[in-house]
Amino acid sequence: MYKKVVMPAQFRSAADALKMSPAIISGGHVFLGGVTGSDGLGQMPDSPAAQMRSAFDKIGVVLHEAGLSFQSVVEMTTYHIGLRAHFELFDSIRLEYVSAPYPAWTAIEAAGLRREGAIVEIRVIAALGELEKEKK
Repeated sequence: MYKKVVMPAQFRSAADALKMSPAIISGGHVFLGGVTGSDGLGQMPDSPAAQMRSAFDKIGVVLHEAGLSFQSVVEMTTYHIGLRAHFELFDSIRLEYVSAPYPAWTAIEAAGLRREGAIVEIRVIAALGELEKEKK
């Protein structure tokens, strides 16, 4: 089975500490692990909107490292603390990043997330197009 790690430089220390890969290329897809909204210093913003945008921005960095964009995302699963309280805000921010044809999406209320203070964790699967597959 073919597997290739996608490792943006700015995620290396966290990935090494957690013994995980930010994303794996396999079977024509890129599988991104769950991303929370901590900032560049590893701090969790108090603002829900800042957390949500930071999570999407970090996903964008991983996609870019794989030679992709948000247009390549085919599936998204989001885990929320207080889903109903911030669903409309999350949905409006999500639409700043994804466009038609929209990825399949499942939003799940969670009892807790690994990162203290995190209210959202986002996991995506992106498809490699024929040109992207040839580059890998």
